[in-house]
Amino acid sequence: MPKRARSLAARESFCALLLIITAPALVGDNGSPIPSSCRQLLFVVTPSYEATQGLLYKFQREKKSSAWKKVDEPVAIVVGRSGLGWGEGLHTNIPANHPLKREGDGRSPAGVFALSAAFGFASEKETPGLHFPYVQITEGLECVDDGASQHYNALVDRQKLGASDWQSSEKMFLIKHDYGLGVFVEHNTKPRRPDYGSCIFLHIWSSATEPTIGCTAMDGAEMETIIKWLRREAAPVLAQLPREEYARLREAWQLPELD
Repeated sequence: MPKRARSLAARESFCALLLIITAPALVGDNGSPIPSSCRQLLFVVTPSYEATQGLLYKFQREKKSSAWKKVDEPVAIVVGRSGLGWGEGLHTNIPANHPLKREGDGRSPAGVFALSAAFGFASEKETPGLHFPYVQITEGLECVDDGASQHYNALVDRQKLGASDWQSSEKMFLIKHDYGLGVFVEHNTKPRRPDYGSCIFLHIWSSATEPTIGCTAMDGAEMETIIKWLRREAAPVLAQLPREEYARLREAWQLPELD
């Protein structure tokens, strides 16, 4: 299963060869980490921190004061081979003595994260129905997972960058199936902290029972549905929690009812 891939910034294009798509990071009302501007929510819940399978729900709301409404039925997903661990995102006050996400630990990040862009091998013109920033994977595109690099947790075009200062990276062009379609997750991007985890996104799974190394993956048809559902103006976010943390945080974070 591929490693994972990373956040970008298609607003600043490919000019500096460091692609970091910035997304709104406004704190929500009453202490919720979900921004007030957010109108679309992808919510992943797993049975426990250690579980590698779970469900993904889609919710939307008309405005910040509106109730979340479920869109479609939940879909099956797989997460990292070590389950979930708290990541770096829009949330604060990570609970003590709970698993934390770190580079190479095989965990997918728990918490709340902005979504910045969709990606795939096809061109944008060959991917109709998009209403969200989109990046086409090219031969030189790499996601740097070397914590000693100045480009750690960034997507770079090696062919345009020239000299590199990293010893390890994810060559996205070579991961044909899993990265056929995906969405970049803004984990550990503001700021990028060395070794706190890199190259995280949603993508197509290898199978319904095979976990990832840190991403959240699903069936290809479901991935396509999500990419075409996302709207730039809706400032979508991803929330991922084990069931026990969902129950504890539901009221404080103003999370929708799952069942």
